[in-house]
Amino acid sequence: MLYFPTLISIIEVIVVTVPVLLTVAFVTVAERKTMASMQRRLGPNIVGYYGLLQAFADALKLLLKEYVSPTQANIILFFLGPIITLIFSLLGYAVIPYGPGLAIWDFDLGILYMLAVSSLATYGILLAGWSANSKYAFLGSLRSTAQLISYELILSSAILLVILLTGSLNLTVDVETQRGIWLIAPLFPVFLIFFIGSVAETNRAPFDLAEAESELVSGFMTEHAAVIFVFFFLAEYASIVLICILTALLFLGGYLIDYSIISLLIKDTYSEYLLKDVFFVLSNPIVEGMLYSATLGIKACIMIFVFIWVRASFPRIRFDQLMSFSWTILLPIVIAFIVLVPCVIYSFSIIPSNVFLL
Repeated sequence: MLYFPTLISIIEVIVVTVPVLLTVAFVTVAERKTMASMQRRLGPNIVGYYGLLQAFADALKLLLKEYVSPTQANIILFFLGPIITLIFSLLGYAVIPYGPGLAIWDFDLGILYMLAVSSLATYGILLAGWSANSKYAFLGSLRSTAQLISYELILSSAILLVILLTGSLNLTVDVETQRGIWLIAPLFPVFLIFFIGSVAETNRAPFDLAEAESELVSGFMTEHAAVIFVFFFLAEYASIVLICILTALLFLGGYLIDYSIISLLIKDTYSEYLLKDVFFVLSNPIVEGMLYSATLGIKACIMIFVFIWVRASFPRIRFDQLMSFSWTILLPIVIAFIVLVPCVIYSFSIIPSNVFLL
């Protein structure tokens, strides 16, 4: 009997982690196909139908490659870095609500937990870059650390403004607060700042200075190959999917869907009896949970497409421009909003108060 709760916990983790890793695999294919379309190329189209199995072919190639480690590297930290990065990239999914009550851990300090976990993932990059005993890898890890310190402040300040309107650090409460209006409407400039910070946080182009191929070969991953390179690859795309889900939760209503839109679509085509049947089916908890999860997935996919769009559209900027943009442009704007938003909330007497039922 003692093993039963442990078994349930393991099953819950597997049910969340395996789809995340599969999603990461298909996001890589989607990125290559989308960028190919934007650049008038075909992209991967040989392995599997429409190139859908290309990610699995790449993973198999990397897993079967012979691993060669640098002789002067600190082997323990060299292997530990990618493992730390991947583990902390996946830990953030523990507090994601895929529907009302559909979370592994409905933590009251969920946002704080996610910020802490995403910050700790940088230690893996720093350890991997330092332990490789290569100047390119070391410079890449230093850039990544400086970038995180700069844009973590922007990201957390933007999230603070969301918390001021919702009154809670619990992600489920933040989503349920948006039943009246999505927070992207009153906080659109903050959403743009949060998006810029999240692109920099995940080391994505045009902010991928930590792995700038034109200067640092591959940055902190220069000396890594085969299996442990897969860890870095999975960690990067898992972080992208996680930050897109977080954006959908904080600004786009998360898993919420407006049933009135469904009723309007059905009324135009079908009878009232079919409308009642549809709402009877949607009242089933399992179907409703699947609908909530699909809604969150669609919103996250839209944000992932925007990430890819930004990568294909903007050139990489210099490192000094990146840091200057953070400290001299974004930070003053965020501080101005931190002053403005509480003033507006206090003036209109809309200070949130959430009552938790014990």
